[in-house]
Amino acid sequence: MPDTRWTKTHSRSLVSCTRMIILSFFTAFCLLFATAGAAVSWIATPFNPPSFPLAVRTPYLSAWLPQGSGAALNDVWPTFWTGQIVGWAGLVKIDGKPFSFLGAPNVPGATFAKAAQKSSLFTSTQSVFVLSAGPVDLTVTFLSPVEPTDLVKQSIPFSYMAVSAASTDGVAHSVQVYSDISAEWVSGDNSLMANWTTTTGNIITHQVQLTTQNIFTEVNDHTQYGSAFYSTANTVGATFQSGADVTVRAQFINNGRLPNTKDTAFRAVSNNWPVFGLAHDLGTITTATAPVVYSVGHIRDPAIKYIVANGATQSRSLFFWSQFATAADLITSFLGDFSAALTRAKAFDSKVNSDAGKISADYASIVALSIRQALGATEITISKNSNGSFNASDVIVFMKEISSDGNVNTVDVIFPAWPVLLYTNPALGKYLLEGLFRYQATGQYPNKWSVHDLGSSYPNALGHNDGNDEPMPVEESGNMIIMALSYAQKTGDQSQLKQYSALLDQWTQFLIEDSLIPANQISTDDFAGSLANQTNLAIKGIIGIKAMSEIFQLLGNPAQTANYSSIASKFVTQWQTLSASSSGQHLTLAYGNSASWGLSYNLFADKLLKLNLFPTSVYNMQTAWYKTVAQPFGVPLDTRHTYTKSDWQIWTAGIMTDTVARDLFVSSVKKWASDGLSSQPFGDWYETTNGQPEGFRARPVVGGHLALLIL
Repeated sequence: MPDTRWTKTHSRSLVSCTRMIILSFFTAFCLLFATAGAAVSWIATPFNPPSFPLAVRTPYLSAWLPQGSGAALNDVWPTFWTGQIVGWAGLVKIDGKPFSFLGAPNVPGATFAKAAQKSSLFTSTQSVFVLSAGPVDLTVTFLSPVEPTDLVKQSIPFSYMAVSAASTDGVAHSVQVYSDISAEWVSGDNSLMANWTTTTGNIITHQVQLTTQNIFTEVNDHTQYGSAFYSTANTVGATFQSGADVTVRAQFINNGRLPNTKDTAFRAVSNNWPVFGLAHDLGTITTATAPVVYSVGHIRDPAIKYIVANGATQSRSLFFWSQFATAADLITSFLGDFSAALTRAKAFDSKVNSDAGKISADYASIVALSIRQALGATEITISKNSNGSFNASDVIVFMKEISSDGNVNTVDVIFPAWPVLLYTNPALGKYLLEGLFRYQATGQYPNKWSVHDLGSSYPNALGHNDGNDEPMPVEESGNMIIMALSYAQKTGDQSQLKQYSALLDQWTQFLIEDSLIPANQISTDDFAGSLANQTNLAIKGIIGIKAMSEIFQLLGNPAQTANYSSIASKFVTQWQTLSASSSGQHLTLAYGNSASWGLSYNLFADKLLKLNLFPTSVYNMQTAWYKTVAQPFGVPLDTRHTYTKSDWQIWTAGIMTDTVARDLFVSSVKKWASDGLSSQPFGDWYETTNGQPEGFRARPVVGGHLALLIL
C-alpha cells in the first residue's frame, strides 16, 4: 500500500466533507471523557462516528454521511468514500408543509424547512436516523445487508433506505415522502454524458449510466461502466419524475407528488444536474406507518478481468447472476425481501453485539462500525462455462485496496482484514486466497516469494508476470501461509492446502532464508519506510515456518513436519537474543537498536494458530511495556513516529496478558473513532498524541478490529 491518494471534494458541496475541527491538545484530551454524543445536538448511539455508512456494499456502491464534529442527515450531501458528492436527497410534506430529511438541496423558488434530527444509531448492518418534521417523526433506516453465508445475497450490489412516519401529537396528519438520486452515482467525472430510462410496472425503476462505457476502468475511484438503479414499489400514490434537480424537487415541494414524466434531454452529469425522483403519498397517518422502501444499487458486468494461464484473461461476473437473469428480476426480489432482510440483519447485529460486548461496550461499538466497511471492499465472482452458463462452483472473491493504492487482492490488506472473514464466514477468506493461489500456480509469477497483489488497479487482476510488484517478500509469504492454515483449522477443509502445498512449501523455504534476520525491506506498514532486521517481521516469518510444519502434519508428512518445527524453534531461541533491548523491558523495533520498539502485532498469529511458539515471558514483557508508552489516543506503531494503526492496536490487544492492557488498546481506538476530528469513513491510520487522522479512509483493514472475536 505505497501511497495515499486524495480526491477533491465536489465543488457543489455545501459543507466540505473533509472539514475538521482543529482543537488544541487539551481540548482534544478533554473530549475523550465527554459522554457519547455530547458533541452533537442529538442522541448518538453508541457514538457519533467519523462518517455513517449509508449504502456500502461494494467498492463502487459506497455512500457515506460525513460527520466531523457532527452533521445531521439533512445538513450535508452523502458522499462516495473519496469525499466526492453522490447526490441523494429526501423531502417530506406534513399537512402540506415541506421539510428536508436527507442531503442538502438548494431549490430556488421553493421554500422548505429542515427536519430536526433527534437521534442517530449505527449497528453492524444499519444506520438509523430519527428526525422531527413538525408533529411527525420520521425514522430513516439505511440497511446495507451483511449476508456472509449466502453468496447470492452477499454479492448483490444494492442497499435499502426505508422511511416511516409517526404522529407525535396523537392527531392524524397528511404525509408524502420523496427521494431522489443524481447521476453522480455513475462516474468520477461529472463532465461526462449520461443517459437514463424509467420503467414502471410493479416496481418503478430509474436506471442511469454513462453514455460512453469504458469497461474495467475507473475515474477518481468510481467505475466508468455499468448502471445505477433507484427503485421503489409502484403502490397506490407512487409517482416519479426525471429531470433537473431544482425542477424535480420543486415539483414535489409545491405539489406533494410527481407528474410521472421523463426528461429525455440526455446531458452531462453536471449539466442541470439530472436527478431521478420517486414519491409516495402515505395519506393520513397517526401511528407509525409501514416503511416506504427504496433500493439503490450499481451493477456492472463483467465485474473483474482476471489473469489465467499463459497470459490469457477471464471476465468474471458477480455471483448473483447465477440466480437472476436480469437487473429487473434482481430488483424485484431485493425489494420484496426487505422485511426478511431486516429481520436477518437484526439477528446478525444482535449476535455481533453479544459476542463483542463480552469484551466491552467500547469494543462492540468499534466492531459494529467496521463490518460494513470491511465487507464493502469485496466482490464475490464466478466464471462462465464454455456454453455461456455461469459456473457457480468457481468462486473467487476480490478485494479492492481502497484509499491507499487501489490494488486488487493485496495480501497485506487481506491479512489485517482476515478476522472479519474468519468471524462471518471463513469461506470468504478461502475464496479471497484462491485468486492469489491460482495465479501463482500457473507459474507466471517469477519470484520465489508470494506476490504482493493480483493487479495494480482494480478491477484488473492481471498479475505481475514481470515480478515488479511492490516487494514485501517476508510479509506476504508469511501472511499467505498463516491465513491458509487458519482457514483449514477453523473449517477442517484442507482442499486448498493440498492443492497448493508446493507453493506454500516454496514460500516457507524462502522464509527459512530471510526470516530470522530479514534483509532491508518494507512490511505492510510501508508508509513508515523500509528497515533491516525488523523484529516484528521476523516474528511473522518464523510463525510462517511453524505454520507450514502444522500444514504438513495435516497433510500427513511427518518428516517435513518435524524439520520445519525444529527450524522454527531454533529461530525463536536465536530471535530472543537478537530482538532483546539492553534494558530487558521490551522488544526492539530493529535488532541492535535498544531505544526502539513497536507494536509486536504479528504475535497474534501465534495465538490464533495455537502454536505456542513464543514464550509467555515475551507476552508478559510487551504487556507491561505498552502501558508505559501509551499516548492519549493509543500506543504508537513504533518509535519512528507517533502515529498508529487501529487494526494493529486491536491485534496487539489480542496478545495482552491482562485485561487492563487489552482495554487500553480497545478504548484508544474507540476514542479515536469518536473524537469528532475526522469526517472520513473509519480511518485506520491516525495520530496518537491528538487524535487527528493521517490519511487512509474506508479501508477493508478495519476487518481486523474483529481480531478479539476469533481467538
